[in-house]
Amino acid sequence: MSALNPPSPRLRIALLALAALIVAPDTATLAVAGELPAIAARQRAEKKSFTDGEIVEGFLKTAFGAEYHLAGRVDRIRKFDGPVRVFADGDRADRKAQLAKVVADIGKRVQHLDIAMIDSSEAANLRVKLVRDRDLFRTISSFYGAEKAREIRTSLDPQCLSGFRKNDNFEIEHSDVILTVDNGDFVFLDCAYEELLQSLGPINDTTSVPWTMFNDNVSMGYFDVYDQYILNLLYDPRIKAGMTVQEVRALLPEVLVDVRAWVKRVNDLAE
Repeated sequence: MSALNPPSPRLRIALLALAALIVAPDTATLAVAGELPAIAARQRAEKKSFTDGEIVEGFLKTAFGAEYHLAGRVDRIRKFDGPVRVFADGDRADRKAQLAKVVADIGKRVQHLDIAMIDSSEAANLRVKLVRDRDLFRTISSFYGAEKAREIRTSLDPQCLSGFRKNDNFEIEHSDVILTVDNGDFVFLDCAYEELLQSLGPINDTTSVPWTMFNDNVSMGYFDVYDQYILNLLYDPRIKAGMTVQEVRALLPEVLVDVRAWVKRVNDLAE
């Protein structure tokens, strides 16, 4: 879970034990970016060329571990093993429309991820709660309890949160995202992309990788190329939930070849 509007720190809470909590340019993206100079400027300055080592480092640092967790092991791959269906719970039609564009953009750019919005809360396995900023603490308390919510607010002061519950095979069964709707378009989109992506598995923040949005010091507002590499590696069928670092390392060279080809094609990247 994270707080995304610097200088507020970010929080990641992964739900990491069975029944236990831890805590081309595409039309939709360009439409949002065109309205937000802060996003357009970041896209123009974006670094898009990375070595294999740079990509692998970011993947291993975000797909393993957890910046903040309550229980369970964090040394295995965690991911959904099936379709991801997203339900937006809130009364802001404009934010729901923006969220739907974010989900569609993620679905377009991650090759082996089946993700889409859905109208039924009961059928969803990723639920996004849209709240006013003044209701954020009360919402966190309803999710994680009053004591843990006080700890989160005191130590991390988040503006948006995400977490997931996994089974014994480290497959994510359900994710929850909490987004505030009244802190401006850039903060909403920045939070929406980061929290949705982290709720899919790469829950660990790292300040040592300067190109990822999973860095407390980086705010993007869109799905950047570097993080597309991370999510495409994670959702390649050869990377299985429950794998160790050593098992993943052995597969990454061959997986990365295919991931590079996909990311290049979907973003129309130069050689």
